[in-house]
Amino acid sequence: MGKDYYRILGLARGASEEDIKKAYRKQALRYHPDKNKDPGAEERFKEIAEAYDVLSDPKKRDIFDKLGEEGLKGGGPSCSMGGPNGTSFTYTFHGDPHAMFAEFFGGRNPFDTFFVQRNGDEDMDVDDPFANFQSFGNIGFTRTRGGHENVRKKQDPPITHELRVSLEEIYTGCTKKMKISHKRLNADGKTTRNEDKILTIEVKRGWKEGTKITFPKEGDQTPNNIPADIVFVLKDKPHSIFKRDGSDIVYPAKISLREVNEGFVWLYCEYSNTRW
Repeated sequence: MGKDYYRILGLARGASEEDIKKAYRKQALRYHPDKNKDPGAEERFKEIAEAYDVLSDPKKRDIFDKLGEEGLKGGGPSCSMGGPNGTSFTYTFHGDPHAMFAEFFGGRNPFDTFFVQRNGDEDMDVDDPFANFQSFGNIGFTRTRGGHENVRKKQDPPITHELRVSLEEIYTGCTKKMKISHKRLNADGKTTRNEDKILTIEVKRGWKEGTKITFPKEGDQTPNNIPADIVFVLKDKPHSIFKRDGSDIVYPAKISLREVNEGFVWLYCEYSNTRW
């Protein structure tokens, strides 16, 4: 049975966007490895980040609500849902839970805000660390007790790359490793560093051309933005003999008028009767 992202965040199905944000704040602060040294806190912190990544995105949430985690992650042909222009949608969480945490809090250290600035008040309720925040809904900012406003950051547009695959790779399935270089925020939340990362793509047997594989928030990270998603779009490499038409393999054959008049030409190849 797949993960229940609602249960991970302590929510009921039908929770509002604001409920999801509040639940992530509460759970992420409770299980952050810098504050929670219990065994399993790191893994729980990652699960919380994945749950928020799915439920905060209307498209991912809709697929999860209908098909569960297996359907969201492309668990089988009957679990795929069409995307734009007939493409299929397959989700894999490749995000950095710590980067998501920093982005959610605007690059600042929330523990400084909630613990240090309260002059050592150890009676603060860790389960409700946002009691001192006034929410302004979708206006785009929150206000602390001191009146300071934090403008909500917008995510950069998706960065799209072609992922070229051969007919043989699509026939058997394959693993592709793509190296990217992106900027990441340092611990001070202001300066950045260049960082290389290997993205692993599990290309499943029979994936159609145009299938999109999304790596959330793997673009450049700065103090003033939410990193772009990096999207790879499957593209067929030309084959010297065969062509692919949906789930069929086509062999273009040239025959003369004489051959047509004399009867059928029978061809044999190992792929001729293959359907995905």
